[in-house]
Amino acid sequence: MTASLTRRDFLKKTGTCAVVCASSLSLLGVGPIRGTAHARGLQKGLIEKKLSPYFTVLGNGDVRCDLCPHACEVRPGERGICEVRENIDGKYYSLVYANPCAVHVDPIEKKPFYHVLPTTHSFSLATAGCNFDCKFCQNWEISQARPEDTYNYRLFPEQVIRGARQYQCMSIASTYVEPTIFAEYMIDIARLARENGILKVMHSNGYINEAPLADLCRYLDAACIDLKGFTEEFYREMSEGSLQPVLDTLKRLRTAGVHTEIVNLMIPGKNDDMHQVAAMCRWIRQELGQDVPLHFSRFYPRYKLKGIEPTPTSTLERARETAMKEGLLFVYIGNIPNHPGEHTYCPGCRKLLVRRTGYDVQVSGLQDGRCLYCGQTIPGIWKPPRS
Repeated sequence: MTASLTRRDFLKKTGTCAVVCASSLSLLGVGPIRGTAHARGLQKGLIEKKLSPYFTVLGNGDVRCDLCPHACEVRPGERGICEVRENIDGKYYSLVYANPCAVHVDPIEKKPFYHVLPTTHSFSLATAGCNFDCKFCQNWEISQARPEDTYNYRLFPEQVIRGARQYQCMSIASTYVEPTIFAEYMIDIARLARENGILKVMHSNGYINEAPLADLCRYLDAACIDLKGFTEEFYREMSEGSLQPVLDTLKRLRTAGVHTEIVNLMIPGKNDDMHQVAAMCRWIRQELGQDVPLHFSRFYPRYKLKGIEPTPTSTLERARETAMKEGLLFVYIGNIPNHPGEHTYCPGCRKLLVRRTGYDVQVSGLQDGRCLYCGQTIPGIWKPPRS
């Protein structure tokens, strides 16, 4: 893609991505379930809508969205910041329920989860839209699109379960864009996943209010949260969001017993100051615990930050050293294949437990969540759930 890419061009690009996904779904055999009329293929534009429980009536037909901290006040016929929720006759609807525009089978490590069922696959999906506008987004073609601009599936929760089973996926991931914008869909999938012995995981920016997060946490097994920086200024400038709600979400996830990992994409000149990195790691240790896995990920030029060079390997290595000096036990380097910072080591005896070379993963030093050499418990989800 070039800097001169037009909106029309990138919408075509979005459509092309969806066609690839459609081919994958046909291999899954995700067609109409007996007795229903769902999943009849790919359609451009709006397909389904569902009344959201997360809004407050304000009067004169206006509503306030209660899903995320933006607290959008929306007039009839208008939408919130995420572009996937609309005020229709004084009620607030999700326009993307059961309408993913991307469906893939990914290694669980791609999410990235390093302490969740290594070597397994995750049935991964996303709808259009996002409640952030990150200048460095790698999936901006769909995250910054409205659902009428993408090619979407009619894929109901029971069919997501069927697809996960058919592809022998041990987890279902809401990912690629901000998944909390399709919270109703995610919660319904998660409830069925729990009943069927499949993990429900998400990769999220953590920008969600307490009540809907509590509803989700009833069925959510693991969350990978993007802690994009550690200043309010960074969040305002780079994502049009706020830091404190993300920190609140991280604490609530830990309190709820949801396995949590954190990703920090290091952008040169933006969030790579080591004093800020140290402060962030200190907060993680004090508020969440020293055993929360932290991933420092390499930035590559994307979207609105094409003029910034990729993160130097040395910066990521210094960040990892800083995090470990602050007492964090599991610190990883991502987006640099073959780097030893990808591996999992026992914090007790320092023996290698999990070796990663890209998505080639070898588990040699773990058994039932314990180090084979010294017996130390390693936090994570190491066994498939039982249905």
